[in-house]
Amino acid sequence: MLSDADRLIQPELLDTLPPESTDARRSRRDLRVINWMMGNHRWIIRSVQPRLRHQERLVEIGAGGGELCQKLADRGIAAAGLDRWPGPASPSSLVWHQADLRTFAGYADYQAVVANLVLHHLNDAELWQLGRKLNRGPRIICACEPTRSRLSRRMFAALGPVLGANFVTRHDALVSIAAGFLGDELPTALGLDDATWSIHCTQTLLGGYRMLAIKRT
Repeated sequence: MLSDADRLIQPELLDTLPPESTDARRSRRDLRVINWMMGNHRWIIRSVQPRLRHQERLVEIGAGGGELCQKLADRGIAAAGLDRWPGPASPSSLVWHQADLRTFAGYADYQAVVANLVLHHLNDAELWQLGRKLNRGPRIICACEPTRSRLSRRMFAALGPVLGANFVTRHDALVSIAAGFLGDELPTALGLDDATWSIHCTQTLLGGYRMLAIKRT
């Protein structure tokens, strides 16, 4: 049996589906519901918006359909999306980088990086390489990820059918939880040290793992 001490990274079904397939669309719908229930977008906006200075720019990595990125832009934040898939067709004014977050070379152009349910896809070596880029670039890193715990697995196993989640979501949610984080694992994996960063990691009752790191001046 998988223990909470083991971080296990496995392929997720959504990553193997064509973006416009019926199952992919249904799973993205499920993710919107899950994000709303967990309050991920609200927490990211609440954490980042008051800390951004005038004319500072933000990039969301693994931006998916661009929903969070658009919410940030609607609040007057100079927000851009970064994902392997093309950006949303509307609005066309949203800045979009179609690239792999692991090889993206433009982090130094942004003062804030946000990540929502994406960093758990990366193994420790990939997180370390990403952290090297982030240490040289932005001054704010804000991330929401799954908490890796048996309670989270049991909670979603019970709630998934109630929410009407499709088979892709039910599979991928448990895979995501198994690859999630506990304690200070995420900043440690990224190589963020206390001398350079002020780091706060918390866990929510609904299975969210949240990290806010602000570069010290």
